[in-house]
Order: sequence, then C-alpha cells, then structure tokens
Amino acid sequence: MTCTRCRQFDVAPGGDLCRACEAEDQHPDVGAGLPKAPPPVVGVPLGPPPQLQSPVVLGRVVAILLGAVAVADLVAVWADLTLLDVMNRMLADGWSVALERDSDWADVLTALAATLQTFTYLATAVVFLFWFHRVRVNAEVFDPFGHRKKRGWAIGGWFVPVVNLWFPRRIAVDCWEASGPWGKPRSHALVNTWWTLWLLSLIAGEVGDRAYLRAETAEEYRPAAQQMLFADSLEIVAAVFAALFVLALTRMQDDKARSGPGGPEPVAAL
Repeated sequence: MTCTRCRQFDVAPGGDLCRACEAEDQHPDVGAGLPKAPPPVVGVPLGPPPQLQSPVVLGRVVAILLGAVAVADLVAVWADLTLLDVMNRMLADGWSVALERDSDWADVLTALAATLQTFTYLATAVVFLFWFHRVRVNAEVFDPFGHRKKRGWAIGGWFVPVVNLWFPRRIAVDCWEASGPWGKPRSHALVNTWWTLWLLSLIAGEVGDRAYLRAETAEEYRPAAQQMLFADSLEIVAAVFAALFVLALTRMQDDKARSGPGGPEPVAAL
C-alpha cells in the first residue's frame, strides 16, 4: 500500500504513512529546509516534446511514388499476361519458332517488371517511412495522450516480425484520430481498407513468387503466371488506396494545423 500523504513510498507496518512521513510528524523540524520531491505527474508523454512539421511535401512525393509503383505493377501484369499466353499456346499447339520468340519477349518483360518493381518499392518505402514518422510526431502535437505506441514504432514497427502485422495500422489509426477535425471523430474505413489490401498483396505476392520459382514445366508455369497476375493486379489496387490514405491524412493534418488549437476548420478558398 502506498503512503496516503506523499504517495511515493510503501507504508510502514501497521500504519497509513511511510517511515519518512512518520518521522516528519515526530520531528517536524527535521529537514524543514530541504526541498521535497515533486509528486509524480501521470499521463505526461515521455521523450522530447514533439514539434509540428508540415507533411505536405513528403505526402505528395509518397503519392507520386505510389503512382510509380502502380505503373511498375502494370508492366508486371503485361508480363504475366504475355507469359500466360505463351504457356497456353505451348500446351495447346506445342513448340514453334513464333512461340519461342514470344517466350523470349515474355522473359524480357518479366525481368523489366521485376527491376521496376524493386526500385519503385524501395524508393517508396524510404520516403513513406519519413512521412509516416512525421505524421506520427504531428499527431502527438494534436493529441499528446491518444497514442498507444511510442514514436519510434512508426519506423521500427514495420521491421519487427509478427508485430509488423498490426503495429503500423494501430499507429495509423491513432494518427488518424488525432488529426481529425476538432471534436469530430472520423471513420477508419480508408485506413482499414488500405491496411487489408496491403497485407493481402504481400501474401499474394509471396505465393506467386514461390510458385514461379518452383515451376519447371509449362503445366507448372501456367498456374504460376495466373497467381502472379492476381498478385500484381492486387498490388495496383493496394497502391491506389495507399496513395488515398497518404493524401487524406496529409490533408487532415494540414487543415488542423491551419485551424489552430481547438479552432474551426479552415474555409476553402472560393
């Protein structure tokens, strides 16, 4: 049980006060000139105080890069369709010179798509992490006590196995709630849609890649191409909703910062 007076130390046996407070009652002049420890403050966020920084430029760059990701995925869809056509013709008609030429072209498209996807994904991931950390810090300015995870998890949460399946979404929801209009809660539908599509695209991509790497015959390449086609198509949709989420949260924070503390929403220019 904690001392009923200072609320810092455990009570002495058989009493309601700690030994220090009991000694103070018995000897009130002892230590009168010494400063007392301040009472603990509950609910104050740890770490340096957050500073508001505009996420607009980073948000727009992320949206543009997500558009580049979607374009790379479109090239991958083209490669998947070409490979699927080659496999269907091979199973139906057998090998031919024309089919060999188309097969080589499918290999070129597949290699090109893989290169484009790798570079666009890496570039987008780097800038997205900078943006995500910034909106997390900004959200703490708007609402210092509405966050279930510390700022560092805005980056680290993407790389720690298992927890990366839900930590980023939890942080995104906290940022979404803190960045919404003053006193007006907003739906999480866009956040949940983006996150669900992101997870599904990861799973579909992993399944498609493994099927393609294991394939050795035309009978095996055809279902692998179908799985890759589904995965790349899903990634396009996921990239679109990711861009919508980024732009929406960026706009929310920009509007809230311009409205001032607890003020009305900014009026759009006519």
